[in-house]
Amino acid sequence: MLTFKIADAPHEHEQIHALSYRAFVEEIPQHQPNEARLHVDRFHDENVYAISKAGEKLVGMIAVRGRRPFSLDGKLADLDRYLPPGRNPCEVRLLAIDKEHRAGAVLPGLLSVLWQHAAEEHFDCAVISATTRQLKLYGHLGFVAFGPLVGTADAPFQPMFITREMFQERARALTSFPPAMRGEVANFLPGPVTVHEDVSSAFRSAPESHRAPAFLADLDALRADLRALLRANFAEVLVGSGTLANDCVAAQLARLGRGVVVSNGEFGERLADHAARMRLEHAHVRVGWGEPLDLDAVRNTLEDAPAWLWVVACETSCGVMNDLTALAALCRESGTKFCVDAVSAVGAVPLDLRDVYLASGTSGKALAAYPGLAIVFHRDPIVPSHDLPRYLDLGMYATDGVPFTHSSNLVRALRTAVARVDWPKRHEEIAEQGATLRRRLASLGLDIVGTTATPAPHVVTIAVPDAPQLARRLERSGFLVAHASDYLRKRNWIQFALMGETSRDGIAALLRELRRQKDA
Repeated sequence: MLTFKIADAPHEHEQIHALSYRAFVEEIPQHQPNEARLHVDRFHDENVYAISKAGEKLVGMIAVRGRRPFSLDGKLADLDRYLPPGRNPCEVRLLAIDKEHRAGAVLPGLLSVLWQHAAEEHFDCAVISATTRQLKLYGHLGFVAFGPLVGTADAPFQPMFITREMFQERARALTSFPPAMRGEVANFLPGPVTVHEDVSSAFRSAPESHRAPAFLADLDALRADLRALLRANFAEVLVGSGTLANDCVAAQLARLGRGVVVSNGEFGERLADHAARMRLEHAHVRVGWGEPLDLDAVRNTLEDAPAWLWVVACETSCGVMNDLTALAALCRESGTKFCVDAVSAVGAVPLDLRDVYLASGTSGKALAAYPGLAIVFHRDPIVPSHDLPRYLDLGMYATDGVPFTHSSNLVRALRTAVARVDWPKRHEEIAEQGATLRRRLASLGLDIVGTTATPAPHVVTIAVPDAPQLARRLERSGFLVAHASDYLRKRNWIQFALMGETSRDGIAALLRELRRQKDA
């Protein structure tokens, strides 16, 4: 099992001296032999070493140093005239890998650690003295030769440099490197998500009036596709976020009377806040975050025959799914209207909304389109109500379709996102990828939140000692993860979501980076 890190322990530095001797005394005759069979680099106290270990044995290393003069400054007069102007260069030296590991993952791992350190120190150019035995390797990585050979006749070296952009261009074909090294990002946010090129192309089309026949046709087609996907009787599309969709649901519930909110996390708590702000009379059945809902407590609350019950399908904060089937059965028994916040579930898991009175959704999550459209599904016809604010009056949308200014770009993009996907296949892929991600996170010894409840296939939340620092390191490596929300910061939680255009390669790269960060 290989691990990669910055060397920071005395026994690691001792092994660095031993590997340096084998590489730069015995293999490349650059320095004189000694009885101790150790070589201490003259810049050792200033070097930062990226190392690879197999267990506790050092099997690879590379050093970086930003302080001038560089080693090359002493070998090549006026070094800066060979380098691109306006750069903050560092010198990379002492690449050494044990022979049995030279064809494996050691070099990519060392370069990953080196890349992150360079990013932290704001280096954007590197110089090396490349052994002439490995010019092909360095050329493959994007290094450019400059100046005459330096060194000795027995150990000649070619000065070379590379910029950050040059390396990213070469690294794009190397999937073993983190996304940032390839000039890319891997998006594991719950929104905004990475969208397919077909979706972005649809969004870039010329905007149309929300009264234009072509736009109305697009909107009707989108609503039909959404109804079919969710088995809903009606679907209204508004300009806004999932929060607006839930406000519209709350506005409708205000017409019904007393109800019940059920929660086991941040977004269930937000439903209670929606209800309170709309001045809805309601009971609140609350369990611990990430715990299974207490169905007996819900059943007891429903004995008084409340008009409605409201719950989230996916409690995104904790990465758990709630048992909608059981809750729907309880609501049927009591004659209670069943309402669901499905914002993070629509598109990620199979849903059947035929028995759901009202449900909310949004465009910018697992439907894999751009944020900006709120969706409200409803079972029964709804008529306008003059007691409600116009923008929250779902009946106006149900009657008119487009009562207010709309976005043809967002509608066209969402329609493309919904129509292009084989949804049963997509749900299977998400379930498979999510199970793999959870299994591998557990194998890394990471603390997964919500393990006593039904896991959400598309959202995993972990608790770590210093979530902001880990998240920043992941982001510097090109992995976008959720960590900045107030409820995540308070608990030192990080979330990984599989809601957009994710891939097995991207998940594998994320897991490699998490292992490296954990071992660092």
